[in-house]
Amino acid sequence: MLKTATLSFILVGCATVLSAQTKSDSAPAAPWSTGDARLDAKVADLLSQMTLEEKVGQLVQHSSDDHPTGPATKSNILAEIRAGRCGSMLNVTGAAYSKTLQEVAVNESRLHIPLLFGYDVIHGYKTIFPINLGQAASWDLKAIENSERIAATEAAAAGIHWTFSPMVDVARDPRWGRMSEGSGEDTFLGTKIAVARIHGFQGDDPKRDDWVLACAKHFAAYGAAQAGRDYFTTELSERTLREVYLPPFKAAVDAGVATFMAAFNDLNGTPASGNTFLLNTILRREWGFKGFVVSDWGSINELQMHGIASSPRDAVRHAFRAGVDMDMESKMYYPELVTLVHAGDITEDQVAVSAGRILAAKAKLGLLDDPYRYNHPEREKAEEMKPENLLAARDLARRSCVLLQNVNHTLPIKKTQTVALIGPLADSRIDILGSWRARGETSDAVTFKEGFEQVLGAKNVFYAKGCGITEPSVEGFADARSAARKADVIVAVLGEGWEMTGEGHSRTSLDPPGQQLALLTELHELGKPLVVVLTCGRALTLEKVLPLADSVLVAWLPGTMGGPAIADVVTGAYNPSGKLPVTFPRNVGQLPIFYNHKSSGRPQPPGERVQYRSNYIDSPNSPLFPFGYGLSYTQFTYKNLRLSTKRLKQDGSLDVRVTLKNTGSYDGEEVVQLYVRDLIGSVTRPVRELKGFQKVFLKKGESRDIDFTLSPQDLAFYRADMTFGPEPGDFQVFVGGDSDATLHASFALAGSDE
Repeated sequence: MLKTATLSFILVGCATVLSAQTKSDSAPAAPWSTGDARLDAKVADLLSQMTLEEKVGQLVQHSSDDHPTGPATKSNILAEIRAGRCGSMLNVTGAAYSKTLQEVAVNESRLHIPLLFGYDVIHGYKTIFPINLGQAASWDLKAIENSERIAATEAAAAGIHWTFSPMVDVARDPRWGRMSEGSGEDTFLGTKIAVARIHGFQGDDPKRDDWVLACAKHFAAYGAAQAGRDYFTTELSERTLREVYLPPFKAAVDAGVATFMAAFNDLNGTPASGNTFLLNTILRREWGFKGFVVSDWGSINELQMHGIASSPRDAVRHAFRAGVDMDMESKMYYPELVTLVHAGDITEDQVAVSAGRILAAKAKLGLLDDPYRYNHPEREKAEEMKPENLLAARDLARRSCVLLQNVNHTLPIKKTQTVALIGPLADSRIDILGSWRARGETSDAVTFKEGFEQVLGAKNVFYAKGCGITEPSVEGFADARSAARKADVIVAVLGEGWEMTGEGHSRTSLDPPGQQLALLTELHELGKPLVVVLTCGRALTLEKVLPLADSVLVAWLPGTMGGPAIADVVTGAYNPSGKLPVTFPRNVGQLPIFYNHKSSGRPQPPGERVQYRSNYIDSPNSPLFPFGYGLSYTQFTYKNLRLSTKRLKQDGSLDVRVTLKNTGSYDGEEVVQLYVRDLIGSVTRPVRELKGFQKVFLKKGESRDIDFTLSPQDLAFYRADMTFGPEPGDFQVFVGGDSDATLHASFALAGSDE
């Protein structure tokens, strides 16, 4: 019979304590269990020695002023660490600096508990990849996962244990600046990318010292903020919440994500950082999440501004009871949580559960065995910006490009042609990196000008800035016209700078800002082939741009190697294969607009605008470019759609096969997309839902059969009674190159008694 632990075993409200040698097979896992008996015993032993103040200290995260990412409040950090009142720090970077702080925790605090260092590694650490929305446009899960593996390796070598990524918020309103950090408007695509990112950060082997803890954020529905205003309120039905916004988070739990971050927004009247329904009912009880939850920066304090907490102590009571384990930079858990325990509002056992979760994360990282395993400056120098990292960044930037327009096959240009490279973003190092660029250095960024000069030769590139990004001056127009007259082709690099996207950067206009449209008009009047390369962190309104340009290529904010990557695409060294992860509206008045909307009771007839129908009187309903859209230098045709059965049984599967052929003159990749429509349901259903995609490479003239498989569970939704599952009935399946695919077939889902 196995020997039981000598320490107390508490099933509810505290940690399960086991001996270092043995563990009962019948013993339930602790709320903070690492899954390893030896590590569980280490955590339990620490908890048994800790004072209440030290347990609360593990729940406190302070920011370094080294590279702050928010309005940090000043405090004597070293004194807090020595006193055991700080369990984690963010914005500490560099193997040497983090080791210095770790030595204080390990050598000078009473119990020698190491710190956990977190950082916003959003789209790269030193090697900066395209912004996340751009990566999503690649629809390339392997490339995205590899980018996070590289980011994790560089970050871990710099002493970082934990990244506040991935952001898995679904976003349907491009006025919201943080659309740039996510995967766009679609739940299915966003879920697949979330899992790829988590696996890239955390890997398969926790014993390796080149993996970092991932953090699924922002829980939940942050991307549904009213009017696209950051931090603003959200109002959603539970059905919409569960069908649209929660699946990427559930997939994150299933993928083993280590941590969650609570959101800033309130949801249906309750702020996410004090929302028991989200953090306890759904995350802990329904989904069984065992990791820890961190607040967003200062979001516990903000419960007072939301109006649900009357004081700092009241805010802490709300947040902790709801399920927030760690306080990021509100500086309120200590001392308010101690006071609440002494007052009997919260128990010390409850505090021990949260402390145990954080200690368990440190144990799984190996920090309780070797606090300095991530602190090796020589490794940091060897890992960052390696040639293979830069090649991967260049490749993903190419894969992220979306070709929206290509009149008269203006692209690709010939390498024998001269180019006028014009625009406020054509030679900007800082803007090409985008927001949340971690420790990416502007000196390492390769601009569009430098990239084109590398590919075409400096003598064949004529550069002029033309105008600023947002400034009103037109003084540079003359230089732009002069450069354009010298060249065979004009390439105008326009759009948003890095400070126009990301957190706190909502917009009411989605046109290219400043004098950029006026500059484009001037260039158009010269009558030369004109290519627009757009840098942006969201969908833009381009109705004024399209008539002025022959070709339009969305480059997003492409990162360290953006310059040569875009030059590769423009010159045809790489054939663009990206597809939009977000619908591009005609104008802001259409927002929010997304492909998988519901059908009106008075739908607009195709191609008509009829009175008393669900249409605008001054604009088509249709977007400028639909979700999933993207051109190639070659052409692909879809034909011969076949279904393995016309009646899908409840315990069966349906195979969907289509023949794809490259009928153009270039080798290329196509993202084959599968959509389903449920024709009749107990509640209204979307007009289409993405249910599968494959990125396929075909040589010119080559054809191939592409296969998908659907199961009844793929057709499930929250029914009228809020149970989840499929309903028998008729369905349509569509296959094509975007969400407007016309090739379709029909099938029926049989009842359970058939």
